[in-house]
Amino acid sequence: MRGFQQDRSAACRRVRACTHPHNDDALSPRKATPVTPPHKSDPLISIIVPARNEAKNLEIVLPLLPDVHQIIVVDGHSVDGTPEVARRVRPEVEVITQTRKGKGNALVCGFERATGDIIVMFDADGSADADEIPRFVEALVNGADVSKGSRFMPGGSSDDITFHRQLGNKGLNILTNVMLGTKYSDLCYGYNAFWRRILPVLDLPPADISGSDGEMVWGDGFEIETLLNCRFAENRLTVVEVPSVELPRIHGESNLNAISDGLRVLRTVLDERRKRWGRRRTVRTEFSPALSAPAHPAASATPAPDAAGVSAVIGASAARDASRLEVPARSVG
Repeated sequence: MRGFQQDRSAACRRVRACTHPHNDDALSPRKATPVTPPHKSDPLISIIVPARNEAKNLEIVLPLLPDVHQIIVVDGHSVDGTPEVARRVRPEVEVITQTRKGKGNALVCGFERATGDIIVMFDADGSADADEIPRFVEALVNGADVSKGSRFMPGGSSDDITFHRQLGNKGLNILTNVMLGTKYSDLCYGYNAFWRRILPVLDLPPADISGSDGEMVWGDGFEIETLLNCRFAENRLTVVEVPSVELPRIHGESNLNAISDGLRVLRTVLDERRKRWGRRRTVRTEFSPALSAPAHPAASATPAPDAAGVSAVIGASAARDASRLEVPARSVG
């Protein structure tokens, strides 16, 4: 496979594992996805390229992709001839149209169409470097469930991110690590790869459900990258961070809105933490007789806490988890 014969040990030295601590194992309703069957040494690769009005960029980007098992361009109802350009530039690509709106829905449509062992998420605007794909594959073959690109670890950088976006990403990254007990260095980056077999546990919004009046459902937007990272942590998957250099967009303007999409990312982190906290409460109640029944009849009449009270409890729980779960990242190689 073109570009995949680089030195394995050199690739290993450029990745860092983000270990997810295994707290509350007995209380978690989800089970960790086992790293079995054994990883293939020569896996089939599916590259998913979401594209909305990216015709000019695809002219340049598609020829740079390696010859792999499957390249899927997911068109976002473009009006600039994106599907036609994709078929002309790379005749073997599969071009499909997403079912709703947003990058998240486009990716899910591609995930459901993929038939390879490994799925690589690849942006169409030229910001992702195709020469880095072997690093992501190498990390997976060496035992990871997920290889996650990072612009903010040694060896990574960005020629595209603005100061305000970088500041916002850093704040959201710290919040996520505290609330979920993770060790991510880059939360909002869409260059990732993972084994296709983990898709069922990620529980993403199916491509075939309809939003109200054709609108997006939660997870359809740019929050998909954060949602994936939260679900990786929730399922205690082995995540390895891979240094990545983000290149500047070649043509056109980004569809990302720093404020509105940043708020969607924030909501995603808070919502995932709340759901995780709620699941632990449910499991404790189901399996602890002392918690399943009220101490006295009046207990059932106790009013539910208000929103501020719930937020305070969640915040305290997150801080307590983080203090218990501080685990140094290990190196691979």
